[in-house]
Amino acid sequence: MRVPFIKMHGLGNDFVVLDARAQPLPLLTGQFARALADRRSGIGCDQLIVLEPSASADLKMRIFNPDGGEVGACGNATRAVGLLEGRPVRIETLAGELTAEPGSGGVAVDMGEPRLEWEQIPLAYAMDTLCLPVAWEVLESPVAVSMGNPHAVFFVPDCDAVELDRLGPEIEHDPLFPQRVNVNVATVVDPGHIRLRVWERGAGLTLACGTGACATAVAAMRRGLTGRVVTVTLPGGDLGISWGADNRVTMTGPATESFRGSFESADFGA
Repeated sequence: MRVPFIKMHGLGNDFVVLDARAQPLPLLTGQFARALADRRSGIGCDQLIVLEPSASADLKMRIFNPDGGEVGACGNATRAVGLLEGRPVRIETLAGELTAEPGSGGVAVDMGEPRLEWEQIPLAYAMDTLCLPVAWEVLESPVAVSMGNPHAVFFVPDCDAVELDRLGPEIEHDPLFPQRVNVNVATVVDPGHIRLRVWERGAGLTLACGTGACATAVAAMRRGLTGRVVTVTLPGGDLGISWGADNRVTMTGPATESFRGSFESADFGA
């Protein structure tokens, strides 16, 4: 079976997008996702995105990390889907329904309400999510936030100086986080600007993470470090994040289509 694909990225966070709405894939497994995501023997991506029909929204988006695990949310991929559709679109995900709306400033995504209680993150046991009493060397007292997936946010003097490639895996797999965790190291430049690097669970260091930018902005706002509208600068570029009076987080930024192609499903185990 020949399967068409679209290669896209949001600030360098790249995706292979498969549209299975008209023609379902013969087999969708973690092994298939890992094979496609491999940058040497596959197409290569940070996440595999599969679009399917939805009974409750305009479409359903499934998200697979390079390790084959399926996750609930991906902000950059949501913008990419909004760009593909070219219109306001409601998207069903494991984390709930998201909306994406293309505009002159990029694609704006309503990311929903942040989840701030320890059992919503989730953590292994009860503690104050605004200041977890834990530390990993220079990284200490993080804020825990879920944007449909779990995040730990550490505020540091210089996020570029942190050995995130070494500490990220250790924190990701700590027993405190039963579903593992995305690790964010952030530096507040001023009340309207944050610099951020992210170790993404199941993917590693990434040029951009939309849910990480949202979680970090919410963490900074909860601690009174910024206003309710901020620019978050990641290695791949800038995202605009706002946390409204309605408790909903909006993320705005670019998405780009790189190229299109096709592959034989049997070559990747499907």
